[in-house]
Amino acid sequence: MTTRTYITRRGELETYFDRTAAEAWARLTSTAPVGRVRATVRAGRDRMRSTLLSWLPQDLRGQRILDAGCGTGALAVEAARRGAHVVAIDLSTTLVDLARERLPESLLSSPGWGAIDFRSGDMLDPGLGAFDHVVAMDSLIHYRDTDIVSSLARLAARTRHSMVFTAAPRTPGSLLMLGIGRLFPKGDRSPAIEPVSPQVLHRLMAQDPAFEGWSPGRFELVTGGFYKSQALEWRRT
Repeated sequence: MTTRTYITRRGELETYFDRTAAEAWARLTSTAPVGRVRATVRAGRDRMRSTLLSWLPQDLRGQRILDAGCGTGALAVEAARRGAHVVAIDLSTTLVDLARERLPESLLSSPGWGAIDFRSGDMLDPGLGAFDHVVAMDSLIHYRDTDIVSSLARLAARTRHSMVFTAAPRTPGSLLMLGIGRLFPKGDRSPAIEPVSPQVLHRLMAQDPAFEGWSPGRFELVTGGFYKSQALEWRRT
């Protein structure tokens, strides 16, 4: 079931990433020079992407991957290089169009490489089909813990092996930064992150019948400068 809070936040994110932040996000995810703060965010995202990819099989030939919240497509490209067929979806049509533009020509011609199906829309759309693995990098960090769990429950029903995802860590520092952000005029704010603890997520997921036959796996906190996020893995047992 899609909750009202999920739908409301989904609309806010679509507007923000498709309009307000599209240009800044395009620059952040490129190799163009950026300021010190954004440089730490870029480096943190690179490390997180590598972490999540390392939790997937090295050989992904014949496997179907969902890149849920693909942004400009960097993770999808790396998965396709391992042979995966990747469905890469994002709420922002602008970012998805940019991902298509950045798609390396070599990916289209190299034997043994997979393919990427870029789409704009909701990552929970059941019409996307079933997957071997689901990756959701920094796409759930704006949702409440209960919405994160309900979203993963819907994806779990269509996932054969594993789900790897990130959540915003709940630390004194993250709560302070969240409070400071709320002091800015509403029109200047990005959609707030929702810090959660992995223990709360594990408890909520363990209580949900949708995760019967699933168990928590690896965990890693990635932090550096202005980037702080936690990687979590859940696997079918």
